[in-house]
Amino acid sequence: MTAVGRVPAYRELVLEPALTRRLFDGALAMIVAALGVAEIWLPLPSVMGSGSKVASTLVVVLVCVVLAFRRRWPLPVACIVLFTWPVVFTIEPLLVLFWGQFAPMAVAVFSVARHGRGREPAYGAVAGVTTLLFFDLNVEVLQDAGEIFFHWMVFTIAWSFGWGLHVMERRAKDSLQRAIDVEVTSAERTMAALVEERTRIARELHDVVAHSVSVMVVQAGAAEQVVNEDPEFVRAALHTIRTTGAGALSEMRHVVAMLRENDETGELTPQPGIASLSGLVADARVGGLDVSLVVEGDSRPLPVGLDLAAYRIVQEALTNVRRHAEATSAAVVLRYGENDVELEVRDDGNGVPSGSSPVVGHGLIGMRERATLYGGRLETVSGNGFMVRAVLPLAPA
Repeated sequence: MTAVGRVPAYRELVLEPALTRRLFDGALAMIVAALGVAEIWLPLPSVMGSGSKVASTLVVVLVCVVLAFRRRWPLPVACIVLFTWPVVFTIEPLLVLFWGQFAPMAVAVFSVARHGRGREPAYGAVAGVTTLLFFDLNVEVLQDAGEIFFHWMVFTIAWSFGWGLHVMERRAKDSLQRAIDVEVTSAERTMAALVEERTRIARELHDVVAHSVSVMVVQAGAAEQVVNEDPEFVRAALHTIRTTGAGALSEMRHVVAMLRENDETGELTPQPGIASLSGLVADARVGGLDVSLVVEGDSRPLPVGLDLAAYRIVQEALTNVRRHAEATSAAVVLRYGENDVELEVRDDGNGVPSGSSPVVGHGLIGMRERATLYGGRLETVSGNGFMVRAVLPLAPA
């Protein structure tokens, strides 16, 4: 048993199981060979017919040695085990054996059906039928009706059992492969959504920081023009530069942590914030959804980036309500805490969005990324509707 969280080594996954299978096959071949030789020389009651004990022993040892490779080369092994006896029988009479002859044949028929690739199981079945027909037509002691029924029944059961295991293993492998494909596809889509959302967030934060730097440049230029004529204006400009710069540095900490591709940022437009939630709620009502907005606590200005993140979380949550929830009403709650801001969007729809999963939905991924970016958290609750709750901490002054 491997330790939890540890990736099994190549030896554990491949080498050791393969070695175990080879040891098992070798042991099986030795056991059958020992039984066959003992059957000849004791002799056991299962021996029938007349023939050379030495030649029979050599054939038993030969087919059992070959049987040790039944997994690696199932069809060649089956052909050797099945056809050796008929070929030798046509040259020199041999003993008719159960353990030394019939048992290895049954194992070979089972093995070619179980481990054969492509059409090998069918070819193995044909080889088995050919061998049985030879014995039925040429070996007198095996032409009794009971003997014929017995060895045909055993061969049929051995091949069918091997083929059944072969089909089950193939279906299990196909099912595992499909599960792996689904898992890989889901992971790829999730990563693509993360990259896309982080790129979008980085672009928006870029716009916020660019605006702050522009304000600083304008204020510094104006102060430079009147540095000797209006000290009060210069003092006010320096204060604006300081506060704006502090805010820009705070946003830059987030920007540096993001990986973004160089693309067109588009036209610089004012970014929305919590002050725009009333307009967002009004837009959501246009489609017939009854949306309410409740503000709790003492409202106060938020950092620009955090303000934008809060707005985007509510916007995406309402978008999910309209697209997936089949809801008739929704409530948006904004709570100002002492050290954080809490956003809550609840609807009366069908809970988990139909036809999608909250684990892989791009909307929830984007909301969670925005909350995490500012050290917050995002929670979802399904049941009697669907609720999204985001808690965004406020940076200390």
